[in-house]
Parts: sequence; C-alpha cells; structure tokens
Amino acid sequence: MTSEKEGKTKSKYDVIVLGGGAAGLMSALTAGQQGKRVLVIEVSNKLGKKILMSGGGKCNFTNLDIQASNFICDNPHFVKSALSQYTQWDFIDVVKKHNISYTEKSHGQLFCDRSAGDILKMLTSECDAVGVEVLLNGEIDEVILPLASQAEEDTERSIRVSGNVGGFRCRNLVVATGGLSIPTLGGATGYGYELARQSGLSVSNVDASLVPMTLTGKWHDLSHALSGVAVPVVVSVNANAFRESMLFTHRGLSGPSILQLSNYWHLGEKISIDLMPSTSCEEMLLNLKSTNARKTISSALSEGLPRSLVQALTPYWWPEYENTPIQEIRNSTLSRIAEQVHNWELVPSGTEGYRTAEVTRGGVDVDQISSKTMEVKHIPGLFFVGEALGVTGHLGGYNFQWAWSSGFVAGMNVS
Repeated sequence: MTSEKEGKTKSKYDVIVLGGGAAGLMSALTAGQQGKRVLVIEVSNKLGKKILMSGGGKCNFTNLDIQASNFICDNPHFVKSALSQYTQWDFIDVVKKHNISYTEKSHGQLFCDRSAGDILKMLTSECDAVGVEVLLNGEIDEVILPLASQAEEDTERSIRVSGNVGGFRCRNLVVATGGLSIPTLGGATGYGYELARQSGLSVSNVDASLVPMTLTGKWHDLSHALSGVAVPVVVSVNANAFRESMLFTHRGLSGPSILQLSNYWHLGEKISIDLMPSTSCEEMLLNLKSTNARKTISSALSEGLPRSLVQALTPYWWPEYENTPIQEIRNSTLSRIAEQVHNWELVPSGTEGYRTAEVTRGGVDVDQISSKTMEVKHIPGLFFVGEALGVTGHLGGYNFQWAWSSGFVAGMNVS
C-alpha cells in the first residue's frame, strides 16, 4: 500500500483502467456499456501496440477451440468461469458486427485478412461509442487504496490514482498493465506486479514465454549453419509434447513447436526432439537395407528430412558411416541412429528473453482473485486482468481470448 500524496485529485471516474492493450480496452468498453464513466491510462504513446504487431501484423485474435487445458495456471480451474462468461464466439460476433474479414488457419487459429489494425479500430470504436476517455504517455506514481473495511462500508469508495497526467479518483481500478514481454513497445514496465505487491498480493516468478530457445557449443554452431531451415517435429519436455514446425535460427531454435514448449520449459531442463514423427526411422532404414542396399544413411534420411539438416547431423551421429552403403551397417547401429533421430536430446542454454517473447509466464497469484469477477478478494474495487495475472495461454490466439474474457468479466463486475 502506498502512502497518501499531498494535494487534491482532478477528476472522479467510476472506473480507471491502467493499460490500453487488449485486456484493458475490453474492460473499458464493457464497463462503459454498463453506463460507467471510464478512463484508460496508457503508459506508451499509442493504444494497442501489441495488438498491432501480433500475428505478423494480422492479429491471431482468438481460436475456435478454447479449452481450459490450453492455459497454464497454478489453479487449472481458475480460467473456466471467465472463458465461459465470454467465449470466442462472443468475440467473433463483435468482429463480424464490424465487418472484419478473417481466415481460419491451422489448429483453429483466426487471423484478420487485412490488418491487425482492424481489431484495434474495432475496440477503440466500441470505446468511443460509450464515451471512454483515454490518456496516453501516462506514468503512474501512486495508487492509494482504501482499507478493505472502509471500501466495503463506504458507498462512495474512493481509490486515488496519480501520475504525470494528473490526479484522479475512482470507485474501481482495473489493472491491465500486461507483463514484461517486448519492452521495445514501451508498455512493459512491470508496474502491475509492483502495485500488486504493494497491495499485499503475491506475484509468482515471471519469465519470458512463447519465446525462441538459444543453444551453445556444437548445437549452436549447427543451428547457426541451418538458420532458416524448418522441419515438422514433435518436441517434448516434462510430459508435454507439441507437434508443429521447428525453425533453426542463428541463435538456436524457434518455430511454433519451440514457442509452445517454452511455456513448460525451465532453465537447465533437457528437451527431446523427434525429427521424423510421422515415420519409423528404424523401419525405413531396415527396409532400405533389403531394397536399396547401396544407399548411404545420409541419402536415405534425406528422403524424409531436409538434406542440409542430414548433412549437418552426420558429423555428430554417424561420422564413421558417412560414405558406407547401408548394407554394410549392422542393424543395431541403424537402430541407434534411428533412436537419435526420434529422440534428439539437448539442453537449451536459455531463451531469447523478453525482447522476443510473446507473453510473460507467471504473474499475480490467482488464488487472491475471484475467478468470477477478476476482483481482488480482500480489496473491493481492485481488479486484475489479462497478462498481469498468472495465466499463460498456448500459442494460437489463446492469450488474446484470455484478454477478452478476463477484461469482459471485470468490466461487467465493476460497481
């Protein structure tokens, strides 16, 4: 809890929303639709920057298949209420209302046909329609919350918010400040975590997630040499497996499969990569031994893998058999090589960090938040939504849907 600051505040609102991203704008427009006077204070110089750059500028705004199992949270049941109160179909209805054309891609992902700007314009139009006010470049210095007993008894409950854009009072404060990912956009200050701690809430360890992994040593050299090569794989860690494309980069590994895996991986853990998930490598090699015995291992594997990848792996996995016809290689050796292809184990040195992370894993402890309202259980009028909470979605529109759902729920429950 911060100390009281000298001086009087300028204006009073029913709701102040800290953060003008996806969750913040959804909270604001929903509260405005309930007849509330709403102010959005955004720390950067533009609303919805993360919306605009998402999905390669096309904004993967939701997914057709939204399940609680698509979200990582210390309490796996926490997300269910919000996701049921405001579904992907509800958001799609708003998209259709604004005549935004979109396309379904793999795994139920929905992308704008034209531009992510269409989603931002839709949200700001909905805000404008209900009189939501916006202040940009707004840095918050202090938030003063009433004692819980006062907040419950006082029908004129007043939360004070002050910063470089002035001083304000509100009955409800919605914290939609996001996480620490992509700091270059200007909004990843971590202020929401600071405010949570000052308010007596615990914040779990936060980390970059949905992020490329880095490698060192020989595997870094291999990946650097293969930069730009993609291959369909199954990657796994701690019993979590994802079947998608993997991309070699000049620093390590990326692509949808690796981004998904980063949600579950922690520093020092070993990951496993199946380079041929659709084929039994051992069966293929043994069959070739009887049908095309003059082939080498490299030429055989190149039928199912990029030739450049096979050539790069040769010095590490079968250097002594580089030019040996497959008929001259023992079955046990072929089995060992096949096992390496299906279970390439390595330990990433880290990730590319918040600079390229799509989300922040961890956040405000959800045990302190009402899953039905997003309100802090012991502080009436204080709400946390979106990425600020300890909820992380899979790649594919799930984090946006969490922003829409949690923002809607908060906007509906401000008093």
